[in-house]
Amino acid sequence: MEPNRDTPGLTRRSLLAAAAAGTTVVLLGRPAQAYDVILNPDAPELGDTISVIAVPRTSASTQPRVTVNDSLEYPTFPISGNRFRALVPTSPLDPPGRMVIRVIGDGSDTRNLALGLKNRNFPTQRITLSPSQSDLGTQHEFDRVAAFKNIVSPERYWNGAMQRPSSGRTSTQYGVRRYYNGVFAQDYYHRGLDYAAATGSPVTAPAAGRIALIGRVADGFELHGNTIGIDHGQGVLSIMIHLSRIDVNEGDMVQPGQVIGAIGTTGASTGPHLHWGLYVNGICVDPVPWMARGFE
Repeated sequence: MEPNRDTPGLTRRSLLAAAAAGTTVVLLGRPAQAYDVILNPDAPELGDTISVIAVPRTSASTQPRVTVNDSLEYPTFPISGNRFRALVPTSPLDPPGRMVIRVIGDGSDTRNLALGLKNRNFPTQRITLSPSQSDLGTQHEFDRVAAFKNIVSPERYWNGAMQRPSSGRTSTQYGVRRYYNGVFAQDYYHRGLDYAAATGSPVTAPAAGRIALIGRVADGFELHGNTIGIDHGQGVLSIMIHLSRIDVNEGDMVQPGQVIGAIGTTGASTGPHLHWGLYVNGICVDPVPWMARGFE
């Protein structure tokens, strides 16, 4: 008779005999996994946000840790149904290929999940900047924007799919690579979506959140121009730049579709448009999937 696969050396007959004799039998197989894990999407491409949902199999399971390729760790948050969720960002600067996502519980309990990050072809543009635009930016501006991009609030303000923040046409897609004045920008990609529309056209909040950054040209925002940063919670952030007008203040709570400012051409801009950048745990991701389906 074939040995029981979880109990080497014990046959089904010997187990039955032991049970009939009233003997207690302890099965020394592999420990049960503490979590079921759901990845969405399960075939991501460069620029995608990967949702990692851990579903505890027992009530004793604690909040897990989530790492990628043993080098980066992303925060997890409790969501409905006694589950936990982490958001893993990817960008055009990541190498395509195999990723290993680890969901780490107490002790030695770890789920290892491998998936392939697909390559994606991004268009290339050639941009010529005047000498007055090629050296824009102040330390104050860079420090404020960097601090904003590092925000990870425990609350989640967004709910469901995000909304388009402008009715203007999409003039530049996410991920475009660029030559500036004939030199390829090696570590650059277009970090967001551009919407072209007339100066003064309304800009609306793509999702609920808290206004966490206001920057004005008058305060040294030479590169970004007039800027609004929205904290959507749990490491998800929107930045709106090149505005002609700002209608909100830091600390304000906003709702999806609420007018927060107007399109302009302040900062390093070649014409009136809104630049919307969506950041997840400090990395600018493609906003399109967030508008198409959203994430928990």
